[in-house]
Amino acid sequence: MAIALRNNLIYFFGILFILLNSFLIYKDFYYFLLFPFALIVLYLAFFQIQQLFLLIVFCTPLSLNLESLDLAGGLGFYLPTEPLLFGLLLIFLFKLISDKKNRINSYWKHPISFLILIQLIWIFVSSISSELPTVSFKFLLSRIWFVVPIYFFGLYFFKKGISNIYSFLWAYLIPLTLVLVYTILTHASYGFSEESGHWVMWPFFKDHTSYGAIIALFFPVLIGIMTDKENSFFTTSILRIMFLIFSVGLFYSYTRAAWVSVFGASLVFLLFVFKIKFKYLFSFGLLAIVFIAINFTEINYLLNKNNAEHTTENFSERIESISNISSDASNLERFNRWNSAIELAKERPIAGWGPGSYSFVYAPFQDASDLTIISTNFGTGGNAHSEYLGPLAEQGIPGMVLMLLLVFFIFYRASILYIRLEDPKLKRIVMMLLLGLVTYFTHGILNNYLDTDKASIPVWGFISIIVAIDLYLAPKSKVELQTKSSISKRT
Repeated sequence: MAIALRNNLIYFFGILFILLNSFLIYKDFYYFLLFPFALIVLYLAFFQIQQLFLLIVFCTPLSLNLESLDLAGGLGFYLPTEPLLFGLLLIFLFKLISDKKNRINSYWKHPISFLILIQLIWIFVSSISSELPTVSFKFLLSRIWFVVPIYFFGLYFFKKGISNIYSFLWAYLIPLTLVLVYTILTHASYGFSEESGHWVMWPFFKDHTSYGAIIALFFPVLIGIMTDKENSFFTTSILRIMFLIFSVGLFYSYTRAAWVSVFGASLVFLLFVFKIKFKYLFSFGLLAIVFIAINFTEINYLLNKNNAEHTTENFSERIESISNISSDASNLERFNRWNSAIELAKERPIAGWGPGSYSFVYAPFQDASDLTIISTNFGTGGNAHSEYLGPLAEQGIPGMVLMLLLVFFIFYRASILYIRLEDPKLKRIVMMLLLGLVTYFTHGILNNYLDTDKASIPVWGFISIIVAIDLYLAPKSKVELQTKSSISKRT
């Protein structure tokens, strides 16, 4: 009787939804179509929060920027990821307050967690003195709903085991592969021309540079999963097809920074293979920074001339254009943005102009000799094109230092963790995530995407996985290996 009543209710509400939705569509109101999706989200929020986390990750490559679609009255946010992230943020905070067992006291023991917290605090402090407080506090809020649900809830999610780590990676890889197939097919219809290569990934990515950066980020991850000897023949075959798709996507992204970042990751991998000591690497990096600082005036002079645009579809010529600092408009415009960021920092070196404010304030700080054919007098739609100089301009010297320290500790802790780990599965995961982050933070010299869901969710997720392995899985794995060794000896 109860089952029959339940079924009748399901049929009744199903028919009611169809009739009501048909009427609303007739009236040009389409938002009610999202109602079933909203019900699923509510169910996951209350009963399956981990599945909600994976749903957000899955939706990220497919998310749409309402501002670029001229929807939501110019309000810039990513649908459905950012509303879902905000909801997950509230749920997670509520659980932390109400459930003592799930408190994250142990998370703060890790230096990366501590640096992330300090960085969030400094963003808040610099928002108070911001030139545009509304913009800065919006930036702070968006950074919080990226970091807390992905990094901190991620620690809770990833500490449960390797299967959860792979669930996260596959949840992003599958829809990203679909986006790549769509982009490649669209691009093929235009003959893979460079001009069309700048926009064929729309509406999923705003331009080819962010598209290339995310492909590069997951390139080492895909190779790491593909080379796992425990994969079945079917899984290996699927991964090889995906590798081919990613290779074509990366090549035809026409993103030089992405190509260079993958090459940089390959070099880092070779450093681990040949076991080159960290102190030598650190010394080399320090010498390189000192050299650039001493010769900055000469470098500045070399970068200062010519406004001719250089474009080519030839791969070798585009690689050569990376070092072209006299005629390549893209390179020159980056230099213009970097110079503007430095000039902004000179005027407000401590707290900067406010998080997220660069695109609104940099225009008057452009030097006439730095302007290119793609520069604008009003600085419309621009950012600092750097994950390091952007914080310098917006959050002052402390903001840039905190960012550099965070990147340093991520690579340092991941490297030490990889060396010390004995579990081959965990070593593989740490290596492929480390190399993925190398691509992003190398790319970050030339571009910045951590204010978007496409980059923030995988980057903070990768960092969370490394920390979770360091805090929880590595000690557990060591105990398990010691136990197995002890049993083997007794046997």
